[in-house]
Amino acid sequence: MRLSRKADYALRAVRYLSDLPRDRLGTINSISEEESIPREFLAKILKDLTRASLLVSYQGVTGGYRLAHKPKETTFLDVIEAISGPIHLNLCTEGKCNCDLYDTCEMRFFWEKQDAQFKKTLAREHFGKHRRKTGK
Repeated sequence: MRLSRKADYALRAVRYLSDLPRDRLGTINSISEEESIPREFLAKILKDLTRASLLVSYQGVTGGYRLAHKPKETTFLDVIEAISGPIHLNLCTEGKCNCDLYDTCEMRFFWEKQDAQFKKTLAREHFGKHRRKTGK
């Protein structure tokens, strides 16, 4: 499994917003510049994150984005799945496997365990832990 560029950018954008004081909005231009994310691509990402209720969008000249929740309440898993959909390490863990060995397959049990552990790890990582120490 490889994290998509879109999911990587989404994580970086959310981390950027988590650094801002709660009363300050991040503009698409500031996020794009600071995180080296192409502006047009970022606009689509921010729209997806807003649609997933991870961000709040404010329109107008003084508009921008902020986290919908406290940084410690937003996990890496939330962001990645908002962008990429549910994460699965193997077809068997998606429930789409039509293999004759599905019910007894030792590899399926292995992948289900790894899949669950990977999701737990991503769900434990939140943006309160991954903030820059720059005092923004």
